[in-house]
Amino acid sequence: MVEQVRTREGRRRAAGAVLAALLCAAGCSAPADGAPDTTAREIRATLDRRAAAVLHHDAAAYAAVVDPDATALRSAQRRELARLADVPLGSWTYRLTGLSAHGGDRATADVRLGYRIDGYDSAPVSVDRIVDLARDPADGRWYITADRPADGSTRQLWEQGDVEAVRGAHSLVLGVGRSRDELDAIAGTADEAVSAVSAAWPERWAGRVVVLVPDSVREMGRLLGSPASNYRGIAAVTTGETGGSGKSPADRVIVNPEAYALLGDFGRRVVLTHETTHVATRTRTSSATPTWLSEGFADWAAYRDQERTAGEIAPEMAEAVRSGDGPSALPEDEDFAFAGEAGRLAKAYEGGWLACELIVDHWGEEKLFAFYRAVGGHQGRDGAVEDALHEVLGTTPQDFTARWRVYLRNRLG
Repeated sequence: MVEQVRTREGRRRAAGAVLAALLCAAGCSAPADGAPDTTAREIRATLDRRAAAVLHHDAAAYAAVVDPDATALRSAQRRELARLADVPLGSWTYRLTGLSAHGGDRATADVRLGYRIDGYDSAPVSVDRIVDLARDPADGRWYITADRPADGSTRQLWEQGDVEAVRGAHSLVLGVGRSRDELDAIAGTADEAVSAVSAAWPERWAGRVVVLVPDSVREMGRLLGSPASNYRGIAAVTTGETGGSGKSPADRVIVNPEAYALLGDFGRRVVLTHETTHVATRTRTSSATPTWLSEGFADWAAYRDQERTAGEIAPEMAEAVRSGDGPSALPEDEDFAFAGEAGRLAKAYEGGWLACELIVDHWGEEKLFAFYRAVGGHQGRDGAVEDALHEVLGTTPQDFTARWRVYLRNRLG
């Protein structure tokens, strides 16, 4: 029985150079919330020392900016830095975005942590934190007394445990609580996925992917800031910011180790190829792109060279068509909700895939690529698909939908 796969898209520098870069970045930040320039400047200096300690894996310096009386926090900070030891960091900065003073020797800072993985990220990943600080009257310096995620901010992988890094030819796999053999296998499959996507997507892209493998689906949910129940049947998802600027923050493919382990080699290749397609097409995907197109295209790339029939790839849709209960319209965005009914979700993915298959079969691959670019390049969702259908395919939404319904019957009936 064919598996039904469902997925969701010189490091060491001289110390002086690192500190100079960090201080420059901090110096460019405006005082926050009307806080006194001196207080803001001193707190930035504390944060800059902490950032430099991370880049140099200097545990003593990392703990040195923590209040000496906060012994539990000091121990936790040392453990956190140790967990980062295998992560190839290219940058780590803090930007002060807000500051509330409590008297002359206490303050709460809103901080944006930005970090970049060396060789993989074209722009930093940003994480909002809240940091409490106290001034030591003896030396006049500010020390951290508490550090926690801001409301709505997600957890990071290293907050879950020791991170082990495995480098593939075109991938970096970062895992917590997983065996080395498991991570090696994922890196090998991710490398295959990168090659498959490069063959399917005609534009230049980074040609590499970062894969995160948490210890459990519960920890996966924490990385994504959503309940674990949303992902129990989902083998992997991709995070990232859509847009055509080419400067979007880094994508991460996050694997659900529990669902992924249930798949065979074929299923795992499809999952990681699908997710890697989202990475490759990110700059051509925007808020104007309907989910049926972004997910359908990712499935099209994943199944493109696989020897499977349409009925094997789209069993839920095949059953609906054969029973006379085929869809009357293309899937809506809400049909792709992870928390929704499983059969509805499966049919949404299958419907999107078959829409892309229709374009390729009737108009050709180049037209599919042009259509994807045209939709994503539209100024907004309204009219995006309609205009692209007219300009690229020479058809209308009504005609395309009618063709798609006939195509479903021909391929699946």
